[in-house]
Amino acid sequence: MRLRNALLAGGRRADVELADGRIAAIGAPAPSDGAALDLDGALLIPAFVEGHIHLDKTHWGAPRLPHIAGDSVRERIAIEREGRHRVALPVVERASALIRTLIGNGTTRVRSHVDIDGDVKLANLEAVLEARERWRHLIDIQLVAFPQSGILREPGARDLLAAALTTGADLIGGLDPHGFDGDIEGHLNVVFGLAETYGRDVDIHLHDGGETGAATLRAIADRAEALGMQGRVAVSHAFALGDLSRQTFEATAARLAKAEVSIMTSSPSTVPVPPLKALRDRGVRVFAGSDNICDFWSPFGNGDMLDRAAILAQRQGLASDADLELAFAAATRAGDEALGDPQRGLRVGAVADLVVLRVASVADAVVNRPQRAFVIRGGEIVAKDGLCLVSPNQPAIQEPET
Repeated sequence: MRLRNALLAGGRRADVELADGRIAAIGAPAPSDGAALDLDGALLIPAFVEGHIHLDKTHWGAPRLPHIAGDSVRERIAIEREGRHRVALPVVERASALIRTLIGNGTTRVRSHVDIDGDVKLANLEAVLEARERWRHLIDIQLVAFPQSGILREPGARDLLAAALTTGADLIGGLDPHGFDGDIEGHLNVVFGLAETYGRDVDIHLHDGGETGAATLRAIADRAEALGMQGRVAVSHAFALGDLSRQTFEATAARLAKAEVSIMTSSPSTVPVPPLKALRDRGVRVFAGSDNICDFWSPFGNGDMLDRAAILAQRQGLASDADLELAFAAATRAGDEALGDPQRGLRVGAVADLVVLRVASVADAVVNRPQRAFVIRGGEIVAKDGLCLVSPNQPAIQEPET
């Protein structure tokens, strides 16, 4: 496929050749030979990366259930654990419905955390694995074995997590080593012990704030460095980074940067959040995710990472064009890097996972959040005007000659 007259992020127009699922060439616009898709100056960007989602929790496609508030993480976990068996559709169908929406919105790479506990055991993981297999030709999905009910306090959790890693989970997760399990060292011993045994990366949920959260972040960085896991560890949420003294923030950020620990933020409006610019200035990678989408934790969310970039920018007061581009990068390039083996981008040799937007710049895209004109996966069109055109296990299509 040849994409004619594409507007690139730097402001120049180019023709982009796609071959064998990769970007084969980027060159000056050439006269039409009748075999290209003319973008007529529309913006061409790399596909979005959803860095943190819960495909097993979502109620997407099912009747909405009223939200039940909880005063603590522990209480909300208990509410979900009781209510998840009342959701109308099976996990695989809800996960598939949300995956289809993600693709229509231009996301082709995802990291999803999946609950592993004594109640559901591996059932949720097996359902999401089935959904992943259905859509594997359209989207890349990493799965994290997530101990939502803790590790040390949940009987049999360690063995279940080990079983999840041999069943198909790609990463090992964790949850509030101090705030939930009450033992930072003990919790991290299990998480990093499993990571070392099974050769897996790590992504830990951390809601704990203040010095406790900061101390946990530094302990995670120490583990990553000691095990030679630089660049293979992420911490999701890390709310403490938005509520520290300057001295503690600087010390913590320096440890994270040295150990190459990435930070995921969904930028919720009710708690302090990691400061994107300050962390990036100190060498810490920050990437974006939606977190919960229409489930027992939140009735909100839409599976749109461009919308998430705009929320991040608004939440953190990022208003200049350069700052808006930084928020955009958190939903694209930074996410691709944080998930490992980054291959997306507007460069020769990159995977041809691309999105076409009818706007004049990246900053305009974040501000206006336009519908996705085209989504291209591996060099083939899979969505148009915000709608996924391809069914599970069905080959992608080529756009008719334009």
